[in-house]
Amino acid sequence: MATADFPSSGTSSISRRTHLLRQLKSSTPVYMFGVMVLLFIAFSVLAPNAFPTLANVRNIFMDGSTLLVLAVGVTYVMVAGGIDLSIGSVLVFANVAAAKTMTAMGTDNAMTIVVGVAVALACGLGWGIFNGLCITKLRVPALITTLGTLGAVLGLANLLVDGNDISDLPSSLISLTTSHILGVSPLIWVAIIVVIIGGVVLAVTRFGRHTYVVGSNEEAARRAGINVDRHLIKLYAMSGMLAGLAGMLSLIRFDTTTLSGHTTDFIAVITGVVLGGISLFGGVGTVGGAVIGIFISTMLINGFTIINVQPFWQQVAIGFILILAVYIDQLKRRSRDRAGR
Repeated sequence: MATADFPSSGTSSISRRTHLLRQLKSSTPVYMFGVMVLLFIAFSVLAPNAFPTLANVRNIFMDGSTLLVLAVGVTYVMVAGGIDLSIGSVLVFANVAAAKTMTAMGTDNAMTIVVGVAVALACGLGWGIFNGLCITKLRVPALITTLGTLGAVLGLANLLVDGNDISDLPSSLISLTTSHILGVSPLIWVAIIVVIIGGVVLAVTRFGRHTYVVGSNEEAARRAGINVDRHLIKLYAMSGMLAGLAGMLSLIRFDTTTLSGHTTDFIAVITGVVLGGISLFGGVGTVGGAVIGIFISTMLINGFTIINVQPFWQQVAIGFILILAVYIDQLKRRSRDRAGR
């Protein structure tokens, strides 16, 4: 009897490995990682003296760091079946509020930076809660709510500074731009920490599981005892707070506020997370997939710039890539629906 059990156990183990391998092969992040590698090779061939250099790779990571912070918050919102179009405007508002606060303090030390970070986070958190309350309590659809705040928040940011960027920032903040920790910019370290924490929380905690349940079936989540409204408010608050943090990163990166520099951030972020396998219909996606998708978007913009493609064509390409990604997401959703019948 003992000898008869061994083949069965071995067959079961092989079957599990085969099933896992099939799942891995059909995983969107795995496919997108392959696309990212191919893009890197293609741009390296087209611009061998500029694209694959260490300086440019570092620049891609720097550009991607702000988008990655935004993408973590958007990933949670979209996994729960929502959308947040206001992240770029919230970033700018937090950016401006932090800059005005630090210049008004008249000091130039570590505490000045700490206060600036706190103001940026508080501004982002406040707008995120506002979005969440409008969506859950006033029952205004997420698309309309965040589209409204996209315009309103950017308008308020311009009013705060009369439409002029602030560039006379404390030198202690500017010094962070050129500083490195273990050879890596502090901006990249912040993005790495946010991605790791966001990925772990979504994958293994009750909060993460509740996010997937809400996105899969909101009514079922209510019947399971999840306070859906409260959970959604937390998710939009998180998205807003991370947009505030991204605003501070942008301030450090460019040594000035950037009133007109983030109008298309929400397109780049949503394109990236959808490319990474996060469904617009909710219930599907990972932070790891979002990271891969964001780097595809960042690499495309960087590569197009290096090979002298006009910015207008870059916008055209990103727009059509978003449409294609959503179309593929719809096909996958229909396939899942058919398989579940």
